[in-house]
Amino acid sequence: MNKAELIQKLEDIEWEDFEVKKAESAVPKSAWESVSAFSNSNGGWLIFGVQEQGKRFEILGVKNAEKIEQDFLTNIRGGKFNAPIHTTQKKYTIDEKTILAFYIPVSAKKPIYYNSPVNTFIRRGSSDMRATKEETDSMYRDQTFGTKTSEIASHTNRASLNNTSLEQYRDYMARFNPTATYNRFSEGDFLSRLRIIENKACTYAGLLMFGKREMIEKHFADFRIDLLEIPGTSYADATSRYTFRLDEHENLWEYYFECFNRLKNNVDVTFTLSAEGFGQELSPGLVAIREALVNMLMHADYFAPSKSRIRIFSNHIEFYNPGGLPKPIEELRTKDLSISRNPVLTKLFRMVKLAENIGSGLEKIESNWLAYNKSTPTYQLDFDATIVQFPLSIVDIGTDKDVDRDTVKDTDKDTVIKTKKTTELQDSFKSIFGKLGHNSHENKEILNQHTDIITRYLWDIYGINAGYLRDKYGDRIIWLMSIIILKPEMSMPEIAKILGVSVSTIEKDTQKLKAEHILKRIGARKTGKWMILKQQKPH
Repeated sequence: MNKAELIQKLEDIEWEDFEVKKAESAVPKSAWESVSAFSNSNGGWLIFGVQEQGKRFEILGVKNAEKIEQDFLTNIRGGKFNAPIHTTQKKYTIDEKTILAFYIPVSAKKPIYYNSPVNTFIRRGSSDMRATKEETDSMYRDQTFGTKTSEIASHTNRASLNNTSLEQYRDYMARFNPTATYNRFSEGDFLSRLRIIENKACTYAGLLMFGKREMIEKHFADFRIDLLEIPGTSYADATSRYTFRLDEHENLWEYYFECFNRLKNNVDVTFTLSAEGFGQELSPGLVAIREALVNMLMHADYFAPSKSRIRIFSNHIEFYNPGGLPKPIEELRTKDLSISRNPVLTKLFRMVKLAENIGSGLEKIESNWLAYNKSTPTYQLDFDATIVQFPLSIVDIGTDKDVDRDTVKDTDKDTVIKTKKTTELQDSFKSIFGKLGHNSHENKEILNQHTDIITRYLWDIYGINAGYLRDKYGDRIIWLMSIIILKPEMSMPEIAKILGVSVSTIEKDTQKLKAEHILKRIGARKTGKWMILKQQKPH
């Protein structure tokens, strides 16, 4: 964070990655709560020498900055916390007053607490909140990432497994992965080498995948995968709570097929024969949805109190999964990392060709949904849960209209996207939004890196001189327009969170765009949406 970014932050209210403390002459006790909260959540900046006054900040500066800095660093790297915390620190001078800034990264040794475990905090919005027992337990499980479901489930044996599920799995492997060595093994070797059974007992993963339901429920009392079909865009406008809810099933192997059969009704598929003569249904949309389903089943935290859930709304499909990501989503995406919460489950899905052999799941999901629906999934990430949403309607961003898939598939595509050049520009523009997450600093970097694409898109499609607006109002104004184009129903608080600013700042920016006759609001305050207006290009 440079000085300009700090000043920008100080113009807004505190947010999830930014906390100020007065700290004129000493480190305040409340600083330790923020250190714990940032370490256990998504990281953030802790600022000393600034006081919050209502909805504005007052710069007070710190006295004896060197002593405060040393006291703070000694405590967080010494014995006050249960694990050393390594920070990035900076010193600023504003109006001849000294401000200290410390960046607290998310810790790989969560939960981080000071003095005793009861002092474990997490970040919620702009507040530090004491973690509940369930939230703390989730962080402890993350310490064993990749090992918990590989452990032995007590009081289980071969009789704990469902014979039909196991036979179906072996038949599936023989058909879709015929060269796999496991096909030649006896049942005993098959079960032990795939770690379904170890030392005559089931692993948690083997039990979850193939177990009898009554045996699974002895270890996972509320075992289920929920799938609901809801007649509306949300519960608020649904005509009933749901029109379909998936019944209970035996194990994860059965749940996979039942969920997949319901999900594929929401995407277009083409039936073909594979090279081996097997019937298969192909569609980039189906590939993306299948990959999302398998990822949900492979990477869920099955020991969490919440359960995996799929909700199919009229305009989007939502996958909710208990358990956070092992690393930031951008790192997983750009480095093709394959880090599994449940490695035995992951291998079982991979051996029947239902999952990739390398860490390309995110790329596969995003590229296939982009090819199918001209949009990318959106993510809501927390330390103990992950939500992925797939829009079901095509957004014709040249006309500001949501177009039903059934209408578009029978329409001449050249009337929607007239040239290959325009198509490529549209795809490049839309792909930017799929890269945005909960870290506003990373979001700004991503948007800044793609300024050229955003500028060209606004000019080519909307006739908007983005360069002029950027010079007049700053970069944020064109980022705001980009978000509105791709997500016109998004609320001001949601936009503010993406850009790391206050809601009042977004309100001011929208007023500027309205004054330029570029933006208007359609519909009611809560249920309406934004529209970017096309401008008349000069001849």
